[in-house]
Amino acid sequence: MSNFVDYVKIHCKSGHGGAGSAHLRREKYIPKGGPDGGDGGRGGHVIMRGNAQEWTLLPLRYTRHVKAERGENGAKNQLTGADGSDIYIDVPIGTIAKNEEGEIIGEILDDKQEIILMLGGKGGKGNEHFKSSTNQTPRYAQPGMDGEEGFVVFELKILADVGLVGFPNAGKSTLLASVSAAKPKIANYAFTTLTPNLGIVDYRNYKSFVMADIPGIIEGAAEGKGLGHRFLRHIERNSILLFLIPADSESHFQEFKILENELKEYNPELLDKDFIVSISKSDLLDDELKKEIAAEFPENRKPLFFSGVTGEGLVELKDEIWKKLHG
Repeated sequence: MSNFVDYVKIHCKSGHGGAGSAHLRREKYIPKGGPDGGDGGRGGHVIMRGNAQEWTLLPLRYTRHVKAERGENGAKNQLTGADGSDIYIDVPIGTIAKNEEGEIIGEILDDKQEIILMLGGKGGKGNEHFKSSTNQTPRYAQPGMDGEEGFVVFELKILADVGLVGFPNAGKSTLLASVSAAKPKIANYAFTTLTPNLGIVDYRNYKSFVMADIPGIIEGAAEGKGLGHRFLRHIERNSILLFLIPADSESHFQEFKILENELKEYNPELLDKDFIVSISKSDLLDDELKKEIAAEFPENRKPLFFSGVTGEGLVELKDEIWKKLHG
């Protein structure tokens, strides 16, 4: 089983509010002490919390239900019951929580950020609150309220500076392995990468940026073919997109247009991102072939050539990425 999990559905239930107390003051020398009951404590909340040490929803994979603690009942001497303990669900940064209707409850963007998913029930009021001039000894109190309950869908979208976009076997994993310490699986067959991989790319003067190797797109991915929507959504959370077209492609520009169209079909806003077009495996090309390939592309989409195997063009590629990120 993969150690990367990006979708989890959990039944969440917050705590029931504690009941108010209907206690009456009864002491030896105070025969008519009146109402003396305290309020009930609120039920515990269910809270989503960002954790920068997590990068997958795997710890939640087998969590089916979470339930917060009930609030304590009020007591005599107008003592308020203790609030129920909140329950926390730690998630990676970039996690979105949705309700069953698909509406977004909240999104975690920072470490330690907290979002209440299910509010605990309010505690009931003690009989002290119901005292009046015409009802000086109320013998009743308010019960606690139910907490919120429902299913919550947690969806993780990879956060990275650069997302690698390309068909299977375009050389994305090779590039990531050559510019970072990441060790993605590399082999000569389609869909080697079945889960996103992240790598920290060192740049000049101790600077760095995050690169994401996203599983390959095929024509029709926006309609659910291949790996479909599952990994297309990770592309949404990258600052810039680096398109990789392999040098041995039969039609380099046509391949780029297919990739571009799949992104457009999935989410047209993706085309508003900064693009870098590149030709991978350029160690297979001589200068004449590079000129012919470059001529296929319009002026605003001229490709960079690089080889993850020989290292050719990697410095220029990183320079262009940094320029796009911070230009």
